Amino acid sequence: MDQQEMKAMTGKGAVDRLVTSGMKLGLGTGSTAIHVVRHIGMLMKEGKLKNILAVPTSFQPLIACEEWGIPIYTLNSKEIGGQLDLTIDGADEVEGAHYCVKGGGGALLLEKIVAYASRSYAIVVDETKIVKNLGLCFPVPLEVIPEARISVIREAERLGAEGTLREAVRKAGPVITEHGNLLLDIRFKHPIDPVALERDLNQIPGVVENGFFTRLRPTVFIGHTDGTLEIRE
Repeated sequence: MDQQEMKAMTGKGAVDRLVTSGMKLGLGTGSTAIHVVRHIGMLMKEGKLKNILAVPTSFQPLIACEEWGIPIYTLNSKEIGGQLDLTIDGADEVEGAHYCVKGGGGALLLEKIVAYASRSYAIVVDETKIVKNLGLCFPVPLEVIPEARISVIREAERLGAEGTLREAVRKAGPVITEHGNLLLDIRFKHPIDPVALERDLNQIPGVVENGFFTRLRPTVFIGHTDGTLEIRE
């Protein structure tokens, strides 16, 4: 299998195993998570899933829900009441304890709010996203208030990281999040404690949220090139 086939297989596998009619679902952002939305939409069109209430984590899954006719809500909607049955999302890196780095797609703030409001959590990735240590290869994103850009980079350096402003592609200037903030990408030179850093990074004034996800231990669905789907509970 190539990478796109692995992503499609993994997203479909998670839906088939975890999603049932009547669920309040958080739907994640990214190239693997979007296959979750599409498969749910297909099953709903076929009548195999009904009464799904979806809370998208960015414009990407929101637009996909509109295209597939999946009813859209927010965490504040009366029907949702601030709590979800399940969130399925992708990740940029996953390590052995199921801690994750997320936010390569720029949606980490709402992704974390939705994930941490869920009774159950699942991550869908292809095998290239499995690592021994987080933060060494793929950068950890920080969503920051624009006025705090330089001061946050300096504080991140004190924690052992190198930080850069994320620049947009096919647009001049920096990436602007859906909440009007900037994204910094920080990378560490040595293995770190992601649990401590998720806490410590959010103590820096101007940081809105960081890309470490350690408070939940998700079920991880991993697609492999040989066509197998590994499930790590």
